[in-house]
Amino acid sequence: MHEKSFNPADRLFLGIDQALRTLFGRPLVTERADPSRDLPEAEMSEQERDLAARLMRINHTGEVCAQALYQGQALTAKLPTVRQSMERAALEENDHLAWCETRLQALDNRKSLLNPFWYASSFLLGATAGLAGDKWSLGFVAETEHQVEAHLNDHLQRLPPQDQKSRAVVEQMKEDEIHHATVALEAGGAELPGPIKLAMKLTSKLMTGSVYYL
Repeated sequence: MHEKSFNPADRLFLGIDQALRTLFGRPLVTERADPSRDLPEAEMSEQERDLAARLMRINHTGEVCAQALYQGQALTAKLPTVRQSMERAALEENDHLAWCETRLQALDNRKSLLNPFWYASSFLLGATAGLAGDKWSLGFVAETEHQVEAHLNDHLQRLPPQDQKSRAVVEQMKEDEIHHATVALEAGGAELPGPIKLAMKLTSKLMTGSVYYL
């Protein structure tokens, strides 16, 4: 369907559908294959499997937040080109969501119980960023992706070395986040003020700390 075919009501219902798919169903993904698909499952101790699962649960919730941010921003974006960019990025983040869920299942673990809360919080943040204007919305995307990149680098350091399947997923996620940040800046994203960056980091720490356990 072309961009001009969507009215505000359409976007609202599409957003509700996306939220339900993200939290309780199967997200719409792109044509890309799971990067861990052809890699063997590693031998890990119980403690190593538990650590890998907790880290992948954090990554899964991070992708839930990413979906909500992009959907909120797409809903309030001013320019159709910006909205389309957000929607494509959201699709690629859906790949991450599906890959993380598959990995959690393989590790005999579960998704976070806090996902609905973090989705709602992130959607409001994204919509607010969109209302502030496209340059700030794009700047918010770029800063978010930079912070996620740092967070994924930390996970690559902490994952069990032999867990190549989890590592393959995280590596591809990192590559995509770098690309999304670059696209947002090239599209006119503005540098965010320091206090906003700090607030984003503190919120991220709260999310990762709570989801590690819940």
